[in-house]
Parts: sequence; structure tokens; C-alpha cells
Amino acid sequence: MESLNEIRKRRLALGVSLGDLARAVGRSDATVSRIERGKIRPSYEIVQRIQAFLEEREGHATPHLTVRDLLNPNLVTVEAGANLAAASALMERGGFSQLPVVEGGRATGSISESALLRALATPAGRRSRVREVQEAAYPIVDRAFPADLLASVLTRYPAVLVAERGELCGIVTKSDLLRGLRGTPLRRGASPGR
Repeated sequence: MESLNEIRKRRLALGVSLGDLARAVGRSDATVSRIERGKIRPSYEIVQRIQAFLEEREGHATPHLTVRDLLNPNLVTVEAGANLAAASALMERGGFSQLPVVEGGRATGSISESALLRALATPAGRRSRVREVQEAAYPIVDRAFPADLLASVLTRYPAVLVAERGELCGIVTKSDLLRGLRGTPLRRGASPGR
């Protein structure tokens, strides 16, 4: 738990008045002022209420989200047997920097702009297939997977695939998670090729 004198600094940095904080935690202005100045020792419950109020205002309180709340159901994939030029065109049309690779409806890997650039820069690159240059597959989770656990997964992978009863049904990217965690509505309009 932070030092109680940090409460005043946080409150002022957020532009929250003493009265607003006092009302939010069910105490008088004078009591909250004494807590901030270290003149009285508040109960654990009051400190928790103050913390929760300040965290909510700071945007640090993680909403109880699941993958269901974040997923983009417009999953765009590239077939493992596609040539690299077709994969590159698909990525360019959709504005994607990477895509999941599938074969027979099953995720087998991923392809990124970097992998395409490396492969297409070689003489044989134009004749190569996606399966020959694909990278590791994205992890697969179900719709009920907690969003707060996604952060650690998405530090290692650019996206997470979502499956229901063994069938791919969506994708969650780092951007989707960031929008969800900060409470920004997710845009899910269909676009060409999606």
C-alpha cells in the first residue's frame, strides 16, 4: 500500500476536489483532509475505497473483460499454399502487418511483413509459398479467457486467435486489448476482404 501522503498528490494531479473524494468514500471533507495530512490513521476499508476511487479516475482499474468483449469476429487468414505475392496483396488491401496462416481450416502459423520482405528479397522468393516462410502460430484461446491475462500473452505474440468448439471465430490484437482496457468502444465495421 502506498504512503497516505501520496493520496493528496494523486488527487490533485487528477483535478479531484477534496469534497468529491470525501463524498465518494462516504466521509467528511475534514476527515479526508486529516487522512491526507497523516493526522489520523484510516481503516483499511477507507484506504481501499480511496484507492479504488483514484484508480478508477486514473484509468488503472482493469475492467472485468473477457476475450468475448474484445475479439474481432472478422478474421482474415491466408492459406498456407498461397504464393507470397497473393499474401502480400491481401495484407496490403486489408492494411494488415501480419496474418494467421491456415491449412484445412486449422491455424498452422503466421506471416508478417518482415517475413514477406525477407523472402521476396531472394531470387526464389516470388515462387515461394506461405508455408515455406511462415512463422510461429498465434496462441488460441476461448471466448471466456480473461482479458487481464492477455497482456502477458500479447507481449510475446502480435495477436491471439479465438476458437469456439475447435473452430476459429475471431482474433484479438494488441490494439484491441488496449482499446478494451481503456474503455474505448471497439470498432467492428466490416471492410472489404474481411
